[in-house]
Amino acid sequence: MNYGMSILFRAIPLLMGAVCLGFGWYVLSGGTDAGHFVAGHVLISLTAICIALFTTAAMIIRQLTNTFAPAWKFVLPILGYTVAAVTMGWGLWLRGSSAAADAFVAGHVVFGVGLIAACVSTVGTASSAFTRISRNSAGRHEDGPPADVYGAAAGWALIAVPAVATLIAAIWAIVLLTGASQPDHYIAGHVMLGLAAICSSLIALVATVVRQVRNDFDEPERWYWALWVLFMGTLTFVWGLFVLLGSDRPERIAPGCILLGLGMICFSIISKVFLLASVWRREFALANRVPLIPVFTCLACLFFAAFLAEAATTDPNFFIPARVLTGLGAVCFTLFSIVSILEAGTSKKS
Repeated sequence: MNYGMSILFRAIPLLMGAVCLGFGWYVLSGGTDAGHFVAGHVLISLTAICIALFTTAAMIIRQLTNTFAPAWKFVLPILGYTVAAVTMGWGLWLRGSSAAADAFVAGHVVFGVGLIAACVSTVGTASSAFTRISRNSAGRHEDGPPADVYGAAAGWALIAVPAVATLIAAIWAIVLLTGASQPDHYIAGHVMLGLAAICSSLIALVATVVRQVRNDFDEPERWYWALWVLFMGTLTFVWGLFVLLGSDRPERIAPGCILLGLGMICFSIISKVFLLASVWRREFALANRVPLIPVFTCLACLFFAAFLAEAATTDPNFFIPARVLTGLGAVCFTLFSIVSILEAGTSKKS
């Protein structure tokens, strides 16, 4: 990877984070109604995911460009986990700051976004020995774990982070949906389910990275993780359609549309898991085409947001999903930079 491309791929997460932050503040300052409040806070919180993705990009690129100092193993994860923790704390504060429905919904969603940021930061932490993947791929499974990577216990601890985040989000969503007769519980519960699906998808990415770094990745599991993410994305997308079409409740529109966007995030994550599986101890001629997947999901989110924004001119229920889908499109484009970095780092071309 040349210097110019390394700068670009690190800049993309920061630029998309600036888009989420700036657009979020713009929406938040545009009115005092519930729509502006919820959409503005959720958009701002998506900045945390972009920063976490930046730490992942920086962790891998510094290894690929031979500018990786041991201190980066601590500085970058600390940055990512700190932002995630602040976002989760902000969500809990929002939840407790008011009894209003908008604070209830925004607080829960912001907390869930913080969970995703923690999972993404774990991808970066697991990638602290990323260059080992190519060397292990050129060897044999029988060679065992290299001596210069983290141990088995640390690997399991890394995988446990998105697993625990998934459990927290899923259980919280189920609890919220037990009170689905209340609009705020209905909205927050369904969105939390989608956020849990993303955390679950990130289990697959973290596990793939950890097991390839440690040379534990073997043929029987090559496609299991990618199929798991595909299942999570499909389930989230279908559930979003069910929410939209399964009733005539006006509050169904926001969670239904947002679930479709969260499904797009899962489909973006597939590109990374699929790429790592495809190039492990084999040639994959179309590896450089895999980064197009998050580009397509980004465009899907943005085009969908455009239609929703137009619909919002006559029905205010479309206001929140139109704004949030724009932020989700930015996250998808950030994931494009990550999968492009993975492709560059695992490419067998001279």
